[in-house]
Amino acid sequence: MNAPRRCPALLVSAPASGQGKTSVTAALARWHARQGRRVAVFKTGPDFLDPLVTGRAAGAPAYQLDLWMGGEAEVRARLYAAAGAADLILVEGVMGLFDGAPSSADLAAKLGLPVLAVIDGSAMAQSFGAVAYGLAHYRDDVRLHGVAANRIGGDYHAQLLRDSLPAGIKWLGALPRDAALALPERHLGLVAAGEVDDLDMRLDALADAWSRHADTALPPATTFAPAAPPVVPPLLRGRRIAVARDAAFCFLYPANLDLLRAAGAELAFFSPLAGEPLPDCDAAWLPGGYPELHLAALSRRTDLHAALCAHRDAGKPLLAECGGMLFLLDRLADGKGHEAAMAGLLRGRAALQPRLVALGLQEVALPEGAVRGHTFHHVQADVEAPPIAVAVNPNGAPGREAVYRDRRLTASFVHVYFPSGPEAAVRLFLP
Repeated sequence: MNAPRRCPALLVSAPASGQGKTSVTAALARWHARQGRRVAVFKTGPDFLDPLVTGRAAGAPAYQLDLWMGGEAEVRARLYAAAGAADLILVEGVMGLFDGAPSSADLAAKLGLPVLAVIDGSAMAQSFGAVAYGLAHYRDDVRLHGVAANRIGGDYHAQLLRDSLPAGIKWLGALPRDAALALPERHLGLVAAGEVDDLDMRLDALADAWSRHADTALPPATTFAPAAPPVVPPLLRGRRIAVARDAAFCFLYPANLDLLRAAGAELAFFSPLAGEPLPDCDAAWLPGGYPELHLAALSRRTDLHAALCAHRDAGKPLLAECGGMLFLLDRLADGKGHEAAMAGLLRGRAALQPRLVALGLQEVALPEGAVRGHTFHHVQADVEAPPIAVAVNPNGAPGREAVYRDRRLTASFVHVYFPSGPEAAVRLFLP
């Protein structure tokens, strides 16, 4: 029987989205990594973009910790493994601390993670203390390690915020309001890390600012009980999977790639934007991303369109998720109404909308088995095909994404988290 492991750990949360969780997590990760510490970074909830930034800050991929998508056993296994290899574990929360079901607070309570609450203090003085008090006392099973202020106006402002804290709530410091520290955003959230040319400079600036204004001590160690990861059947042994990966197809969970490799697959990455051909493969995967930002380049890839069509017609598996599905439609339009021809494997067209179209967790029963994931897009699509399945939202929200199939082509707006159903996910890549 393996022994419990202890490792300093923090769950970085906030009273709401947009308070600065990613900035503080990245600042902490980069500062401690520069001290030579091994930092394991995780993200609560189904987010692709924040982990790209925090993982870059830590110098290692950031993984998901989601009690619903992956399940409690998978979450415990990931934290137990991290506690044996890292000097510090950082978990960035999702939305506000108590928002959603399951929430970041649920994760903190189940795993015993102390919480660092980040509060945007830019428009506050003494009310800062009231917000901190509410976060600390709303649930008895959630332990607040301390609070940090984001976007402070200066030393005097920081002192006002600090003095507002009730006894028993620890001040952990602040980050100043500074454009040089801001992380650029677009319609689906942060700009992907690989597209920000000065990202490392921004991360170093965040770490420097944190060390000047905040507490750099390691948090107390948390105990993590032994847990084993889910078993992955080796059904893909000897099979080669082509995976699109570039600025148009960048939404890839590291856990999904790990699972395919654990199942025995060889992964062959290629860039449609760079003009690279579809690799010789037994199956292919077009993940989500931003095809709407690269219409001209993707429309010109008639060679790739033909190769994907031949792949499908040969009965080979092809998984197309969200942006990947949009690339397979007849036509796609961006937010300005510019439209271009796409691959034409799936009858229909889609257009980017000014507002969010769908957001939420999704579970879908496929012929291969049940899988879980999420949907998050600004695109309205008209697909001229009957779905083979329709996902459901576990919280009763209205978003219910359709799944389409043509031979072994599977397409949907759903981003599947493969560890939610390892065997079902693996079978999506089998003939």
